[in-house]
Amino acid sequence: MCGIVGYIGRERSAQEVLLDGLRRLEYRGYDSGGVAIWNGSALSLCRAVGKLMNLDAALHEAPLAGSVGIGHTRWATHGKPSEPNAHPQAAGSVAVVHNGIIENHQEIHEALTGAGRTIVSETDTELMAHLIDQQIEGGSDLLSAVRSATGKVIGSYALAVFSTEDPETIVVAKNGGSPIILGVGEGESFLASDIPAILPYTREMVFLVDGEFGVLNREGVQVVDSAGHLVDREAKHVNWDPVSAEKGGFDHFMQKEIFEQPRAIRDTIGRRIREGELEVDLDGIDLSPDRAKKIERVVLVACGTAYYASMIGKYLIEQLAGIPAEVDLASEYRYRRPIVDQGCLMIPVSQSGETADTLAALREGRERGAWVLSVCNTRESTIARESHDVLYTHAGPEIGVASTKCFTTQFVALYLIALKLAVARKTISSENLAASIRDLRQLPRIVEETLQLDGKIRAVAQRYFRATNFLFLGRGVMYPVALEGALKLKEISYIHAEGYAAGEMKHGPIALIDEHMPVVVIANQGTVYEKVVSNLEQVRARDGQVIAIASAGDASIDEKCDAVIRIPELGEFLTALIATIPVQLLAYHVATLKGTDVDQPRNLAKSVTVE
Repeated sequence: MCGIVGYIGRERSAQEVLLDGLRRLEYRGYDSGGVAIWNGSALSLCRAVGKLMNLDAALHEAPLAGSVGIGHTRWATHGKPSEPNAHPQAAGSVAVVHNGIIENHQEIHEALTGAGRTIVSETDTELMAHLIDQQIEGGSDLLSAVRSATGKVIGSYALAVFSTEDPETIVVAKNGGSPIILGVGEGESFLASDIPAILPYTREMVFLVDGEFGVLNREGVQVVDSAGHLVDREAKHVNWDPVSAEKGGFDHFMQKEIFEQPRAIRDTIGRRIREGELEVDLDGIDLSPDRAKKIERVVLVACGTAYYASMIGKYLIEQLAGIPAEVDLASEYRYRRPIVDQGCLMIPVSQSGETADTLAALREGRERGAWVLSVCNTRESTIARESHDVLYTHAGPEIGVASTKCFTTQFVALYLIALKLAVARKTISSENLAASIRDLRQLPRIVEETLQLDGKIRAVAQRYFRATNFLFLGRGVMYPVALEGALKLKEISYIHAEGYAAGEMKHGPIALIDEHMPVVVIANQGTVYEKVVSNLEQVRARDGQVIAIASAGDASIDEKCDAVIRIPELGEFLTALIATIPVQLLAYHVATLKGTDVDQPRNLAKSVTVE
């Protein structure tokens, strides 16, 4: 997603370093960019909407001299892509670039305007600039000002801050998962949100952890903890080639994207929920009580992985909002003469926003009178443009063909829609809404914990990667997760795999089970736990190899399984998202053990624009 670059030195042009670094972060995705550069007497900003070529052109026409600066590419989460909303954001003597989400932005906005501050953008980043500038006006040095300001905010952030009151210093801060890296050179220092941006200039890197601050000047970098004490941390030598750098040190893009899911989920939730006020705000999309009353049914249309996310969406919308929902494969939708009218809410779900079948289904529904609210990851895509409203996922670019973080962010987006409809239709109590919002806030952290199962899951894959067939079983909301697990495995390992509703196994697939068949059973302690265990016993009775994805603390299931992967519980619905992480990792490790091309599996394309 958003990219940060910074430089302070003597010999190099800050403009050139910043632009070069931002270009190396283009793979992260963005919709605007900008730089702030100190020329020795004044701080100048240049920002542009769209691709970096637009910023490059603006700087070519009016170059900014100087050897100190910060730069940013932004993927809009707060406020539409525009020049006023682009970073860097400035207030008084301060310029700031920021990745992350400030959750208590509304409270801070009210305090700042009440103190006479004028807020000109829609971003939460500008609020940080004002908070820091207030502290500097009160006599604080830059580091103290940043420490004080960050103490007032709730949320995740990676910040780089410059002030004309202390132009020989750049201060950075990190909290909540957004990465920030410091680079050490000879008579110069660098910073970036990812290693590729500064790899051509230095291979000596210092990595900040949550709660820490970095101070950069021409002599080097210092790390300071939350109490203001210096941290003795040596730079690490990074010996990556350019491709490895782009992968962030992971072996494959797919692996990197699996591990990016906590950040992607956090950004997709963003400021769309307000815990104190028990509100769900879908970027201004009108799902008011009056609008919601007119919705008689919901139709979700999608293909592939997005189709399985839509199956979960159907479950969520019906369970939470009490609205009949149906899911259609977009490739089949318009050929069955669908019944659509103005009481229909159509939700097309697409990562690329260009999927030909989904676009055709959207057009069919819209022509027949449906209101179209799409869930999409790509701004200005065709599906986004042709919808009445769009709820964007903030997964960032997904290079691996097999979708991972886009699936989980689609899940989150559909959960938010279901909650908003439930609030509008008064089908959810305040207590249950509060619990749902709390669970959403915890979700990125729980996903991070689940990713720590990686080594255990690889050991399971080592036992079974030579199998020629797999079966995945789930019930209720876990059934689409079973389908998604089977799809991931067949996509990247070329092993035949099927996903089935566990109760349907006895109506056919049970004939396939023998001692050579691994069966992945999602057997968390939910409302249908006993029924799933019964299905599991049926597999065991026929010598099937059972791999259970079970709840943490469930020791009783061990004797029934050949392998157990235990996951945290987070309510009836979000536990399904958590269960997705093991099936992704299992597919990934099976494929790597088989030696297949994980990122570009044969015969598949990332964006399918043909029927």
